[in-house]
Amino acid sequence: MLNRRHLRVKVLQSLYAYHQSNSGDIKQHEKNLLQSIDKVYEMYIWMLSLISEVAGYASTDAEERANKHLPTAEDLHADVKILSNRFITSLQQNKEFLSAVKKYKVAWDFEPELAKSLFIILKNSEEYKEYLRKTGDTIQTDKDIIKFIFKKVILKSSLAEQVFEDKFIYWPVDKDVLQALIAKTFKNFAYDDPEQNKLAEVTGNWEEDREFIVNLFEQTIRHNDEYQEMIGQKTQNWEPERIAMMDTLLMKMAIAEFINFASVPVKVTINEYLEISKEFSTPKSNSFINGILDKILYELKAQNKINKIGRGLIE
Repeated sequence: MLNRRHLRVKVLQSLYAYHQSNSGDIKQHEKNLLQSIDKVYEMYIWMLSLISEVAGYASTDAEERANKHLPTAEDLHADVKILSNRFITSLQQNKEFLSAVKKYKVAWDFEPELAKSLFIILKNSEEYKEYLRKTGDTIQTDKDIIKFIFKKVILKSSLAEQVFEDKFIYWPVDKDVLQALIAKTFKNFAYDDPEQNKLAEVTGNWEEDREFIVNLFEQTIRHNDEYQEMIGQKTQNWEPERIAMMDTLLMKMAIAEFINFASVPVKVTINEYLEISKEFSTPKSNSFINGILDKILYELKAQNKINKIGRGLIE
């Protein structure tokens, strides 16, 4: 699921888009921010649907083999055990999943060869052959082959990678989140009764997380000039064009958290933005941002502008 670091990245992406655009419509960019969260969930539903499509292709494959000009005995009796896989049948009965499929208009007609190519890889694997040989299956053993489909077939497929990358602009960034959501789903689907199996939630507490990202986005924009001046005073020996835009945005977001987010520890804020800088900015950004934030934080403390709730949240 999306943790606070992922959410900060979403805000960073939205701030970057806001400053790069000619539109000063904060509400529109805020709406885009929330939609970027929903896109993660939509991607999750598409992936669950693809897993189901791959398993379901066993029926088409069996029919094609039976209709060969000279089918073998094996062709005429193709094993379609996976069609009754407990994870798949539970997913296909899940009301939340079915509702989301309808909402996002999920259909794989536009890429008809994808499920076929993935099923062929699955069918030829030793893991699938072993699954077909097993007897006395449980929900756990049924999940094992589905995990294999997801991790070793779909995620290893260059075609699947291309399809998701084309469909979801932030696929490279959100891929890790997707894997966490799918892993959570495997954990949640622990019952033979489909009614008890629940989909993963996109965040741990959406009400709180929504408030967090909207406030962070708005506060960073609202106090943009003020935060820019703080940064400028501590970077007088640097030419403005030499400071990466991402570095500036990350520092402004951190300052916003220092001043406006009473329940977020200072150390957490600093560590989070330093980690984000490693992925989204330059190799030297980490130490640069750390040095500037330390100076700004020292000054803010001296001015009594850091007001955190609870012990140990400042130091």
